[in-house]
Amino acid sequence: METPNNEVFRDSIGTIDEEGKRNWIYPKKPSGSFYDKRKLVSYFLLAFLFAAPFVKINGNQFLMFNVLERRFNIFGFPFWPQDFHLFVVSMIIGVVFITLFTVGFGRIFCGWICPQTIFMEMVFRRIEYWIDGDRNKQRKLEKQKWNAEKIKKRSLKWFIFLIISFLISNIFLAYLVGSDKLFRYIKEGPSANLSTLISLLIFTGVFYFIFAWFREQVCIIACPYGRLQGVLLDNKSIIVAYDHKRGEGESGRKKFRKNEDRDALGHGDCIDCLQCVHVCPTGIDIRNGTQLECINCTACIDECDVIMDKIKKPRGLIRYASENNIEKKEPFKLTARMKGYIAVLVILIGVLLGMLALRNDVEARVLRLPGQLYEHKDNNIISNVYTYKIVNKTTETIEDVSFKLRGVDGEIKLVSTNNTFKVEESGLAEGTLFIELKQSNLSGDKNNLTIDVYSGDKLIETTSVTFLGPRSYN
Repeated sequence: METPNNEVFRDSIGTIDEEGKRNWIYPKKPSGSFYDKRKLVSYFLLAFLFAAPFVKINGNQFLMFNVLERRFNIFGFPFWPQDFHLFVVSMIIGVVFITLFTVGFGRIFCGWICPQTIFMEMVFRRIEYWIDGDRNKQRKLEKQKWNAEKIKKRSLKWFIFLIISFLISNIFLAYLVGSDKLFRYIKEGPSANLSTLISLLIFTGVFYFIFAWFREQVCIIACPYGRLQGVLLDNKSIIVAYDHKRGEGESGRKKFRKNEDRDALGHGDCIDCLQCVHVCPTGIDIRNGTQLECINCTACIDECDVIMDKIKKPRGLIRYASENNIEKKEPFKLTARMKGYIAVLVILIGVLLGMLALRNDVEARVLRLPGQLYEHKDNNIISNVYTYKIVNKTTETIEDVSFKLRGVDGEIKLVSTNNTFKVEESGLAEGTLFIELKQSNLSGDKNNLTIDVYSGDKLIETTSVTFLGPRSYN
């Protein structure tokens, strides 16, 4: 069965031609109220992205994801591997949040918040407009021979793209290793940190490849989020939509002719000017309905509104609307599915807040040394050896740390010159200790003990261990 001509778009994407080769997209420079709002949102998010690794709260970097050292700072709160459950809950909240907004408002995340879209449309594409010109000038320059003008423009554009890619890589490095360490690397110079420099250059190449060549293919091919639309969207979801009932009329769309009575002829408000196609950064025709490639960037809305103003027709031929709104004039309302997602989101946020409230600033772990049994000592003393690990999640050094047994007559000895130590700010202290008890105080071969951790006279943490002793025979 052959595909109807008006359904051919479903068999291919706008970035691939009939021969299967890359069809380079030259979108027209967008303008309009939505584009102005997107610029404000994008510049705010860019400022946040570039500033977050260098802002500190109580000595903690605002955002840091140090995977190698397993240290994370989120909104100024330090998280360690022991807090991984909090990180998992936070990620689940993020997924549910994006899912909720996708169900309600389509790919609004892609068009307004996604870093790929922001960098591509608000940074690299704007530089391209500045150097190469708008859509027609870019197409002309591409077909032009390699003369002095083309070499100059291409060299300047590619050089600026490379510099920005290198800058982005440094910002991401600040997120990964910390801004203090980044400044130290810069001060020490490339020769002292060759491996870091090589990694930085690799990421620079990746960013340059994405924004200079791969571009919209990230949204169409690489990103799995667009494919979720088929599962998450329904007729009640608000998306960037073409009002086909108004645009097509009874006799379909038609080119605009001055002084022609389109209503009498039964033609819709769409004059088939193709401006919505020319301005689309992924090269689709929004009049074909919801498509995988649409990132809800609103460029077609602004462009169509300009055309409607020129032909003295009401705006909104392309607008944020649901299919039910277009077909049945139904207003937006919360569906049962959206209410379910909201309930799950509220519960998860409540759980996360509860976990954060119960989270300790200090975490202690005392574990038996693997492979070691108990040891007999003089005066019927039984000794067990353990390793300890104290994590300080605060920005202040904890002084005079010691261990004490609770409710048991025994002794804890550290393998050090004295039985107290300190834990540096946002640091870790670990070592080995012995617990010694009289055999008469044991109730069997396995005994559960509670250990209190003190800073001076202040109790800061409690943990428990299993103490092994001789098996008693009655």
